Amino acid sequence: MIKEGERAPAVTIKTVRGDEIRADRPGMPLVVYFYPRDDTPGCTTEAKDFTEHLASFEEAGVRVVGVSRDSEEKHRRFIDKHDLSVPLASDEKGKISDAFGTWDLKKFMGREFMGMIRSTFLIDREGKVVRAWPKVRVKGHVEEVLEAARSL
Repeated sequence: MIKEGERAPAVTIKTVRGDEIRADRPGMPLVVYFYPRDDTPGCTTEAKDFTEHLASFEEAGVRVVGVSRDSEEKHRRFIDKHDLSVPLASDEKGKISDAFGTWDLKKFMGREFMGMIRSTFLIDREGKVVRAWPKVRVKGHVEEVLEAARSL
C-alpha cells in the first residue's frame, strides 16, 4: 500500500460523471478513498458522510473521489438511491486499486479472500501522499480527513 511521503501512482481516475483526474498530477489537493462495495452499510455511511462534507472539502480547495471495483452502472444506481454528490469511480479492472495497493488479502470469519481494503489518501497538488489512512473505520473518518485537508 502507498505510504505517506510517497508519490501517488501515475493512474488516471475517471469518475462516472466523466471527470478524469491524474493521481500523480492532480493540480489541486485530492482525497481518494477506496471502499469495498456499493450499497453495503459501511460503504453507504462513508459515501453519505463524504457527500455531507463535500462543500467543506471544496471550500478548502480539495477534490474528493471514491473508488471501488463496482461497475459504473452500479455506481449510478448507488448515487441515485442515496442522493450522493461525492464523485465515484469504477475500477473494475483493478488498475487503480492495484497501483495504490488497496486490493489485498482479507480475512473474515476464518475465510481468506482478496478484497478492497477500506483506505483513504490525501494527495497534495504536486502528487505527493501527505496522509494515508489504511484500514479505515468509518465513524468519524471523514471529519478527520477534512481536518487534514484544511491544513494543506
